[in-house]
Amino acid sequence: MAIRVAVDAMGGDRAPGVVIDGALQALSGAHGQDLEVLLVGPEEQLLRELAAHSTAEGLPLRVLHAPEVIGMEEAPAAAVKAKQQSSIHVGLAAHQNGRADAFVSAGNTGAVMAASLFILGRLPGVARPSVVGFFPTTEGVCFVIDVGANVDCKPSHLLQFARMGTVYARQVQGVAHPSVALLNVGEEPGKGNEQVKDAFALLQAASDLHFVGNIEGRDIMHHAADVVVCDGFVGNVLLKFGESLLTAVMHMVGQQMQQQGLTEAQQGLVGDVLRSVQHRFNPEKYGGAPLLGVAGNVLIGHGSSSPRAIEQMILAAARLAEQDVTHSISTVVEA
Repeated sequence: MAIRVAVDAMGGDRAPGVVIDGALQALSGAHGQDLEVLLVGPEEQLLRELAAHSTAEGLPLRVLHAPEVIGMEEAPAAAVKAKQQSSIHVGLAAHQNGRADAFVSAGNTGAVMAASLFILGRLPGVARPSVVGFFPTTEGVCFVIDVGANVDCKPSHLLQFARMGTVYARQVQGVAHPSVALLNVGEEPGKGNEQVKDAFALLQAASDLHFVGNIEGRDIMHHAADVVVCDGFVGNVLLKFGESLLTAVMHMVGQQMQQQGLTEAQQGLVGDVLRSVQHRFNPEKYGGAPLLGVAGNVLIGHGSSSPRAIEQMILAAARLAEQDVTHSISTVVEA
């Protein structure tokens, strides 16, 4: 049976055109035969956009009318309350009532998180749903949880993040025995503030986790663990710094090549290497950030998402649904 993904067609800086392009790519690709897409947004506008795409004919693609749109700059709480016929609300409601198996949006992140909690609710036992971030490492990728959903956390929340991150790494990303580390200011037990000290004790006592101890920020990109746990304040600072890292380094390298007088051919060789590294930092390859702990399969993308990024988000949402991650999380959060 095909997986049905509801897509916020109005989410993102260049919606709906980019979102429609991404949905068509997902349905036309190698995995499209096991997929259905439900585009959510103003029906007349979406049908007009689709009419310009001859490739849309015959594809398992439907439009679900949602007359309102939550803008990228709107205050999430106020928008979620005021615009209950938005593409975010209607798409999540379609997921909640069984018309879709997952929901994805590159729209207003705060609104997606708030509406997910309001419409889908938390899984039983989950105190704080959280967002996973992807960080390239020397050995592939590690998963940092939380990267912004919860800026103030209790130690017990960090323990739940570890369990949810472990389920995600194992079932969706194929890591057989995910290792878990606590992000801290030092590696030694006893380091850090009261929050992480108490979290360390809880993680160490959790027999269901492969806890490897504290790690520092410099250890992440050397793949000190598969799953790295922190509160959303620290995680979001880390994520935003990581987003700037590659562009800044590439700019610095360009300055140095000019100063050292490298020839055009030599600069081209260095550029080829840098572009290969840059691909590993490309967020589009990871398919959006899953919101774990809600009673459904929700992925959040960047507002600047390209068609390729939307395509990967849709396919990643299908994998979440196929692996029934929500059920697995519900069985471990109270272990």
